[in-house]
Amino acid sequence: MKSEKKWSTKNALWMLLFVVLYVVMSVIVCVFGAIHPFFFVCYQITAGLLVTGVAAKAFDKIRAFGVAACLSCGMLLAFFAMQDANLWHCVPVIVIAVLAEIVRMIFKYGSAGNLIASVIMTFSTFGYYGQIWFNRDYTYKCAVEEMPNGYADTLMNCSPAWAFPVVIIIGIAVAVVNYNITKKLFRFEQQ
Repeated sequence: MKSEKKWSTKNALWMLLFVVLYVVMSVIVCVFGAIHPFFFVCYQITAGLLVTGVAAKAFDKIRAFGVAACLSCGMLLAFFAMQDANLWHCVPVIVIAVLAEIVRMIFKYGSAGNLIASVIMTFSTFGYYGQIWFNRDYTYKCAVEEMPNGYADTLMNCSPAWAFPVVIIIGIAVAVVNYNITKKLFRFEQQ
């Protein structure tokens, strides 16, 4: 699959596939969080494993403005479809898209910019799991209402303040490794 520097009907169809895969992978990250509180706390690591490759391939395929925006629009549509669109979820997705687009533009849609933007895009679910550390009372209340007995208490015990930077750093490292694996597997074009 050859990289293209301009939008066309063909790569717009590819983009649609990438958007669907990006949303599906992000939803799978969320599903893991429902399995056990530990996975909820480790969202960023799971996202580094599951989301990076899709964003990386999309960025390599279409080396033009708008790819990150399309991926993020897919997430926003998913939030609205699931009736889960709120400021905590939507604002980070918009900010992430803008940052990724700026980074790709600065690096002229080359490999370094695509790597950084792919890592940025793994934060698509940050508004959801970031509340563990930034909105603890709300997270606890929701976990008590929506999850089985004991989940909320285990979640709070699994998410001490020191865990936040650790999860972010490991998640970024996993995303970088995953980007490089994807790059080798799919033989990205060098620029």
